[in-house]
Amino acid sequence: MRIDKELLDGITAQAKVSPRLRMNYDLRDSVDDKSQKMLNALEPGTVLPIHRHRGFTEVVAVLRGHCIQYLYDEDGRMVDSVEMRAGSDCMGMVVEMGQWHRLESLESGTVILECKEGAYVPLAPDDILAIENR
Repeated sequence: MRIDKELLDGITAQAKVSPRLRMNYDLRDSVDDKSQKMLNALEPGTVLPIHRHRGFTEVVAVLRGHCIQYLYDEDGRMVDSVEMRAGSDCMGMVVEMGQWHRLESLESGTVILECKEGAYVPLAPDDILAIENR
């Protein structure tokens, strides 16, 4: 499988017409692969809640476009932000296990590579901060 412009364009086209303004593309080669490896096309305006992953770290690399990762403390106060742009000095990051975070797309056509350990498990209610995004 090639991760090329044609693939990114196709996922982006799907994200643009999705009510959520995002679309992921599973990179696992079988259902027996219990990791999470995906491309995620994110259009500006997509809403990602402040959340955490208690059982694993999350690796994010920007393949195309521009986004910002916001990091929060337990009280929902933003403590840091990391701007990431494909081909720039900062193209990605590792979000540590348990870190509250939220990603925002700043450019149409943004696609990230997202990797996490273990099989997909939906976020539990106590892993989403119930405050307005700051």
